Amino acid sequence: MEIRQITLDDAPAIAPLVALFRVELRSYKGASSEPDEAAGRAEIEEYLAADWPVFAAVEDGSILGYLVCRVEEPCVWAESLYVRPEYRRRGVAGALYARAEALAASYGEDTVYNYVHPNNDGVIAFLKSRGYSVLNLIELRKPWKGETPRTKISVGGHEFDY
Repeated sequence: MEIRQITLDDAPAIAPLVALFRVELRSYKGASSEPDEAAGRAEIEEYLAADWPVFAAVEDGSILGYLVCRVEEPCVWAESLYVRPEYRRRGVAGALYARAEALAASYGEDTVYNYVHPNNDGVIAFLKSRGYSVLNLIELRKPWKGETPRTKISVGGHEFDY
């Protein structure tokens, strides 16, 4: 497996994975959707136009997964990490994440910052296995029109709709 930084020429090959990533994220909130490859391509092109480093895990010409990094010097944020389900738990995410950590180290940082959906147990477990354990930020917002939060979550003695 090779980890390489992608270019605009790779956008058509990455777009289906970006579309699947968005479907998976929606599922964490109980919403179902179909992959939108055109939107996936537009999203990856936006990242590349903004000069965000995007890494792909490639094996035998097939893209197994990708990682988008946002650099706000000196901080590196992992914006999205997706590995095809059939390649999960085979070291693909770890290899991609090692590139993000190397990028952070190049700016003198010890960590990559992550926004993680609270229902994304797989990524939470993955990050904990890599030593990530400090809860740094909580996003608070008002409910969207027509949104009915289905559960509650407690953080530091505070309860929030979720």
